[in-house]
Amino acid sequence: MRLATFNVNSVNARLPRLLEWLDDARPDILLLQEIKCQTADFPTSEFTQRGYYVAAYGQKSYNGVAIISQHPIEACMRGLPGMESDPQARYIEATIAGLRVVCLYLPNGNPVWQENGEFSEKFHYKLRWMAALYQHVKSHLRPKEMPLILGGDFNLIPEEIDAYDSEKFKEDALYRLESRKIFRSLLYLGLNDAFRVANPMAAHVYSYWDYVKGRWQKDEGVRIDHFLLCPQSTDRLINCHIDKSPRGKEKASDHTPVIVEIAS
Repeated sequence: MRLATFNVNSVNARLPRLLEWLDDARPDILLLQEIKCQTADFPTSEFTQRGYYVAAYGQKSYNGVAIISQHPIEACMRGLPGMESDPQARYIEATIAGLRVVCLYLPNGNPVWQENGEFSEKFHYKLRWMAALYQHVKSHLRPKEMPLILGGDFNLIPEEIDAYDSEKFKEDALYRLESRKIFRSLLYLGLNDAFRVANPMAAHVYSYWDYVKGRWQKDEGVRIDHFLLCPQSTDRLINCHIDKSPRGKEKASDHTPVIVEIAS
């Protein structure tokens, strides 16, 4: 089974490129972030006519997540438990082919600081959201639970080797110690970074390149799109790689797909 996660940076703006990639790659499950449209405006028919089921959770102009699957999507939950009052559409979870699959778009958190020298509300929101995610995942990781896979744009640089220049990100919300501590706490629950398990020695391999300053052309990126696998899913891991090809296309998203393959 092949799963892919892809921050498309507006599903309707990138639709031709996305469908082109989908027709070629044909993942069993595709997780989308930053769809940037209301749920009712998601281009569902473009996917159903290709044989996919669709579950979307969107809002006007910002954020939004969706699951596209060749298998039926069951027991779908929209919104992160513990963040019920959150108006931002960042989390969708469903059961697909015997897996509990999570698609998430974690808050960016920048800018970190306010003018008074205290953490900004955006950074506090990121940390609150990550803490709620930790508590929810903790409740899922029980013996005999359904295998769990989390995929999406985590807006988190795990290690120094996951950025083209980690020094430039020292004060960035994507790399600050407070963010990485909570991310590491997820791993301590038993989750594994699929890319790092499959590619333990790979350095400076990225999933995101900013549009500014020729970052893509100079390969100055960061790895912030991840799959986290529970122990049962990790045991079934065959491979995980980053497909850079969509990023080089015209009118591309600033992210590119991450693909994980697990044994059925």
